[in-house]
Amino acid sequence: MTTFLKMHGLGNDFVIFDARTFPLPLNSVTAKAVADRKRGVGCDQVIVMEPAKNGSATFMRIFNADGGEVESCGNAARCVAYLMMAERETDRIQIATTGGPLLCQSAGDEFVTVDMGAPHLDWREIPMSQAVDTANFALPVPGFELSALSAASAVSVGNPHCVLFVADAERAPVDTLGPAIEHHPWFPSRTNVEFVERRGEDRLRMRVWERGAGITLACGTGACAAAVAANLRGLTGRKVQLLLDGGELTIEWRESDDHVLMTGPTRFSFAGEVDIPRLTENA
Repeated sequence: MTTFLKMHGLGNDFVIFDARTFPLPLNSVTAKAVADRKRGVGCDQVIVMEPAKNGSATFMRIFNADGGEVESCGNAARCVAYLMMAERETDRIQIATTGGPLLCQSAGDEFVTVDMGAPHLDWREIPMSQAVDTANFALPVPGFELSALSAASAVSVGNPHCVLFVADAERAPVDTLGPAIEHHPWFPSRTNVEFVERRGEDRLRMRVWERGAGITLACGTGACAAAVAANLRGLTGRKVQLLLDGGELTIEWRESDDHVLMTGPTRFSFAGEVDIPRLTENA
C-alpha cells in the first residue's frame, strides 16, 4: 500500500504522493487510475514529489486526470509548498517543475504566494503553430461564431493558455468550446482555456477548461494567464482579484521584473493508502 495526501486549492483537488525516499510505480496509466473518481481516489491532478537538485525542496511531477504529464500547476504548487514549508519549518522554499523553478512563500493562515516567473508571450513559446499577435487574435473554431472568438489571447505560464474575453462568464460555453479549443490545431501541445469577464479595473471573473482535466473549480496558472492578458489589453491594472468557481486568487504582474505572483489558500482534505498496482488492474 502507498500512502497519499488529498489536498485542494479552491476546489482544484490533488492526490499527492511522496516519492523522495522510495520511487513509485507511477506513469500515465497508473495516474489516470488514481485520478478516476469512480474507481480510484479521484482528483483533477496527481502530484508526485521527487528528489530535486539545485537547492529546490522537491521536484513536482504533475499528471492530469487523463494521465497526461504536464509542466506546471499553480494550485498544486501552493499545496506542495505548504507541506514543504511545514516540514522544513521555514516560510520560504523553492519547488522544481518541468515548467521551471517556483519560489514560494507563506502568506499566513494557510495562504501561499507563488512566484510563477515571467510569462511567455511569443507564439513560438506558447507554443502555437501560427504566427499571431498573442495579445489579441481571432481564433477560427468550426461550429462556433467567429464573433465569440475574436478576443483571444495566448499566454504561457510554464504551460499553455488560451484566454477568451466574454461578456458573461456564467453563460460561456465552457463545456463545448473548451474542449474544441484544447484540441485546436493551432495549439500543438493542446491548451488550457479560460473564459474571462471583466468586472472592474481590479477584478475579473473566470471559468476554466483545463487541458486533460475538463472543467475544474479553479486553475492557478490560468488565473495568472488571464491577469496578464487583461493587462495587455488595457482592461485591468497589474494587480487583480480573480473570482473562480471555487473562490478567489490574487494575481500581481510585478512591474519591476515582469514576474507573476499568485496568492491563494491551501486546504488539507484527508490522508489515505492505495494499492496502485491493483488499482491499475481494476481500471
